[in-house]
Amino acid sequence: MENITSSDYIVSKPVSLAEIPTRLDIDKSKKEKKKAIKKIGKKLSKLQDTMYAHNRYGVLVCLQGMDTSGKDSLIREVFRRFNPRGVVVHSFKTPTRSELQYDYLWRHYSALPEKGKYAVFNRSHYENVLVTRVNPQFLLFENIPGIEKEEDIPTDFWDKRFKQIRCFEDHITQNGTVVFKFFLHLGKEEQRLRLLRRLKKKNKRWKFEPSDITERKLWDEYIKHYEEAINTTSLPHAPWYIIPADDKPMARYLVAKIIYEEMVKYTDITEPLLDSSILENIEMYKEKLGSKSL
Repeated sequence: MENITSSDYIVSKPVSLAEIPTRLDIDKSKKEKKKAIKKIGKKLSKLQDTMYAHNRYGVLVCLQGMDTSGKDSLIREVFRRFNPRGVVVHSFKTPTRSELQYDYLWRHYSALPEKGKYAVFNRSHYENVLVTRVNPQFLLFENIPGIEKEEDIPTDFWDKRFKQIRCFEDHITQNGTVVFKFFLHLGKEEQRLRLLRRLKKKNKRWKFEPSDITERKLWDEYIKHYEEAINTTSLPHAPWYIIPADDKPMARYLVAKIIYEEMVKYTDITEPLLDSSILENIEMYKEKLGSKSL
């Protein structure tokens, strides 16, 4: 597992999702994978503490994938060792009435990470070129001038929206946000089995919705648009990584390792130096604090 590198999963040229495996065959037990996640998680946590003190970069982690691809559990396991002040998770569901009063990127701009912190988008701004593209009727709720019905959507509408997303990501990266975009590549059969498990386990049934079946029927349509979105917006400053997601522990490890492997490249992220006046008096402060008179 140590030989796995981010370059194995980064999208640096056009890809066909049908040709990319959804499971990584590796001779490691579940226990070994969990141990590896714990180890890399501790390293990530330590690095985030330094980044918090450095206060120059923010990190945005976008997670996309079909239903049941494991986004929630991945967030829990990858970031569980972080100081709570250092990471904020945003789950982007159907836009609220209030959010629809602004352009589609507004709520994502509002959730960007502060300097020194991580923001995790559980589903992201890419929903606006996926869900609304598969279900164009949803676009009508955005009250876009000139679009009163589906037939009004211009032929170049989605190309323009991809351009807007690229500009959005270019803007935030130039201003200190490091962007990671992960597509959790789940197999259709594995999704079927996971949905069945949801129904069989009483404590998981709350996650199931009839719409899961409806959306599953649109699988091929979603995959087609995911592929286009990934190929159109994977750029050096904001790359996509395609993560085999049929094996949840392995997917979690890959995401954690990729983030760590890329973040250590930022060699300028260091703890700030103490002011010289404090540094010169360190021994005095230690002596005072060592005295019980304080």
